[in-house]
Amino acid sequence: MSCRELTVAAVLLLGAGLPGPASSLEEPFAGQGEPATAVGTLEGRVTDTSGAGIAAVEIWIPELGRMTLSGSDGQYRIAGLPPGHYTAALRRVGYEPAARAVDVAGVTTLDAALAISPFSLEPVLVTATPTPIQPEQSALPTATLGGEDLRKNQTVSLAHAIEQLPGVHTLSTGAQVGKPVIRGLTGPRVLVLDDSRRLEDYSWSDEDGPSIDVRLTDRVEVIRGPASVLYGSDALGGVVNAVPRPLPEAPPGSSVLRGGFEVYGASNNREGGSALRLEGAQGGFGWRAFVVGRASSDLHTPEGALQNTGFLALNGEGVVGLRGRAGNLTLRYARYGGEFKLLEAEGPPTGGQEEEGPERKLSDDRVQLGASRQMGSIGLEARAQWQRHNLIEVADDPNAPPGSKTESEQFNLLLNTGTLELLANHQHGRLRSTIGVSGTAQANDTRGPIPLVPDAHVSSGAVFAYERVALGDWSLLAAVRGDFLHIDADANSTLSLSDQSRHDAPFSADVGFVYAPVSGLSIAANFGQAWRSPTLFELYANGPHLGELRYEIGNPGLEPERGLDLDGSVRWESRRVVGEIAGFCNTLRDFIFITPTDDFRDSLRVFRHEQSDATVAGGEFGLQVEAHRNLTLQGRFDYVWGQNVEIDEPLPLIPPARGVVGGRLHWSDLGWASKAAVGAEVEFVAEQTRLSAFDTPTSSYALVHLEAGFGQSWAGRPVQIDLAVRNVGDVSYRDYLSRYKEFALDQGRSVLIRVSTGL
Repeated sequence: MSCRELTVAAVLLLGAGLPGPASSLEEPFAGQGEPATAVGTLEGRVTDTSGAGIAAVEIWIPELGRMTLSGSDGQYRIAGLPPGHYTAALRRVGYEPAARAVDVAGVTTLDAALAISPFSLEPVLVTATPTPIQPEQSALPTATLGGEDLRKNQTVSLAHAIEQLPGVHTLSTGAQVGKPVIRGLTGPRVLVLDDSRRLEDYSWSDEDGPSIDVRLTDRVEVIRGPASVLYGSDALGGVVNAVPRPLPEAPPGSSVLRGGFEVYGASNNREGGSALRLEGAQGGFGWRAFVVGRASSDLHTPEGALQNTGFLALNGEGVVGLRGRAGNLTLRYARYGGEFKLLEAEGPPTGGQEEEGPERKLSDDRVQLGASRQMGSIGLEARAQWQRHNLIEVADDPNAPPGSKTESEQFNLLLNTGTLELLANHQHGRLRSTIGVSGTAQANDTRGPIPLVPDAHVSSGAVFAYERVALGDWSLLAAVRGDFLHIDADANSTLSLSDQSRHDAPFSADVGFVYAPVSGLSIAANFGQAWRSPTLFELYANGPHLGELRYEIGNPGLEPERGLDLDGSVRWESRRVVGEIAGFCNTLRDFIFITPTDDFRDSLRVFRHEQSDATVAGGEFGLQVEAHRNLTLQGRFDYVWGQNVEIDEPLPLIPPARGVVGGRLHWSDLGWASKAAVGAEVEFVAEQTRLSAFDTPTSSYALVHLEAGFGQSWAGRPVQIDLAVRNVGDVSYRDYLSRYKEFALDQGRSVLIRVSTGL
């Protein structure tokens, strides 16, 4: 396929290719080498290994966002599909997932037999490549958390929910704010996506995390390592993609209405919350409304409560979609917002009379539009997003009369971002090709008395090409990308800043391979470049950072960070064993770090942003074993080493070595319960004594966690009850990645219970 053909295809997608009113979705696209009446149907039966039908299996076509459930006899049918080449992914809790390549033309039959499995695995990935791929075929190191393993993590923080994955940690501010740490890198070096769209926020701020509620997510996919060739700036350390559940759909002439409700409570911080989901479909029209409310009081440690560490959050989404012969069109609105209290560094952290402290008020609104169209062997996709991110901090007014509770606004930041991405995918035999273009326009508005960063406008664009070819036991990939980024920052007297302008035009490339000599075994290696543009804060900051008790000054002369990463992995998957071992070495040029000086301003030590070369290396190991048909054992281990090469000093915030071992007993059809499980896990964390110039050492510790759950049908509705106990022994410990570690312990024992039911 020529570049000219792909360019014409992209233009058609933006023009007549986008689905219009609902009626147009019932008409096929014509004039693209397919008859005007061309329409496809995928149908079949899903069984177990004995031939008995399996009900409630999800059959998902990720290229089109189409999904249906198998009936009580295992039969399924998805009608109104544009003819083309797709991936059919099948999954159900308790069975091995499956992914099948299928050419849909007319009525196409795809039967599948799923074996019983205790492992929670996902059949396909949509983050590591531009088109869906089976996990064992990815050259980039990936990890996925979905299903009940994700939903049982009742937390307002996305990072806390996924830290059970090897190589993933959390830079935490209490229990309410967490930033993902992947292989020792965090903040703006880890790119967070919402349904494959960039999440633009103030990730440079230590007191803020990704604005995504994990309860709205069907699964989270993580790329461990650089991925700038796919996603541009900020994917220097890795990518976290929160993937929402596909919309339901109904057979022609019928309708579907379903939903779910759940409530949970946690003892440690008296946290409680509930979620309500309603969704339905009428023919090719689908919709969903989802709302999640959460609230907590102060966090408790073995030494007492940490004052001013509660939160209140109300999050949700609304989605509508049209699916049919012409293609698919989806409109989604997502919101994340709340009030998050912050413990001040000077304390006192526990006990005594309750004191007020600073509070972050956050609102993040996203409107997402997605469209896809299949024209024979060419698949076209458009993704657009508008995001409004507002961050306000308020604190006690120091000029208020004694005894009053008057608050004053410290800062008020507003970020508006618009993005557009166009992709054209083509498959010819064993070759899969993708070209794409993207563009971003962003406006930062600094309001309030303290301008942490100046008003600024950012524009960026990119073009990339990706090729993957299967050659027998080998799968090879190569990708290139060119970016440009332009920043105009306005003058600001408070920041001692004149008008500033900068322009970056980096280049990224990636090559990798996967070798699968026998079924279930794959050996992968990847060599890639990545980059990150400095944040506005790193460039132009000039003021006190009270949460860290320091005065920070930016550096307008900073160059973009650049990474060169080599990683390899060996993966094994069989009916009774699933495992992976991976290693990496990431060389970082012009690594940006903050360092203390001998100067003081406003009684605070001055810190400045500087650059030098650095190296980050390490590895991960994960293993799951079916020791008995009712017993599953698991373990994981990860280690990271980071060094600032030029000043010969360890990098800050590199997590210590961590190992976890556990087991899970599970049963089905017990009479009093349709399914039940109990599990235990022991987490070992080593001491961290490799410290940067201004960090704090932490001792080793071990934590025990327990969980149990059972499900049953009551009054014709499925009901699931889950119980978890974290830190069973109420152990006193300090997490090296906790921002409170210098003056407070981490949280003590917590008992959590969750009850969920279908509607």
